[in-house]
Amino acid sequence: MIAVFLLGAALALPAPAPGQPPTLDRYPKAAASYLVAIDGRVVWARQPDTPRLPASLSKIMTALLLLEGDWKPESEVVISREAAAATGSRAGLREGERMSAGDLLTAMLVSSANDACLALAEHASGSAKAFVAGMNEKARALQLPSTHFEDPCGHDAPQQRSSARDLLALAEKALANSEFSRIVGLRSASLKTKGGRSITVNTGNHLLGRVDGVVGVKSGWTPGAGKCLVVFARRGETRVFVVLLNSPDRWWTAAGLTQAAFDAAQAHP
Repeated sequence: MIAVFLLGAALALPAPAPGQPPTLDRYPKAAASYLVAIDGRVVWARQPDTPRLPASLSKIMTALLLLEGDWKPESEVVISREAAAATGSRAGLREGERMSAGDLLTAMLVSSANDACLALAEHASGSAKAFVAGMNEKARALQLPSTHFEDPCGHDAPQQRSSARDLLALAEKALANSEFSRIVGLRSASLKTKGGRSITVNTGNHLLGRVDGVVGVKSGWTPGAGKCLVVFARRGETRVFVVLLNSPDRWWTAAGLTQAAFDAAQAHP
């Protein structure tokens, strides 16, 4: 199954032109913006610094801000009317329900649940607007020049933006946190409200368990952003990141780029 998946992915990508320098755009149809990094070095890229709508890849920053703040996973969060009414991907939370912050973070990162995301932002900062201010302060501290947020969950907004290069740096920073790294590697999780209602969330990252070495990170989609994805894979000592913004066929493309990166690393150790 994995071999077939990778073969299809590789065939979906055009062959690199002979003699191209390693940092040129070898796969122009991969995405509006993309980059591939091997062991910390960007080897292929297309418009990696162009600001674009990042969709739910914004939640990487949301999670990082939460985890590096006064994070208490056992804290009880009450779901507000606004959080329960969140649109897009949802965990099905209900107004007035109570849930641990840790379970909400899992719902947000595994299934990209916007209701869980908004509930966490409100709980941490009192309002989504105040939380977003913290996200932008964090982006400045991390020196992400193409990144600005208006919405903590990644909904399209006039000033919501990031770049492939910024998202690579953000994902690397987030993965250094063991809790973030653990959660984004989950294919599913069973959660419970404080009232005892069970909620199952399934990963939005369809490469987990299908492509050798993939251990995260996050997918996203909105009408304005298109299909977006950050992938992290590790085989032996080799580390590969793939970032796609507005990719017509992100799963096949990401699988093919991941395999191509490992092939390149093996060919030029």
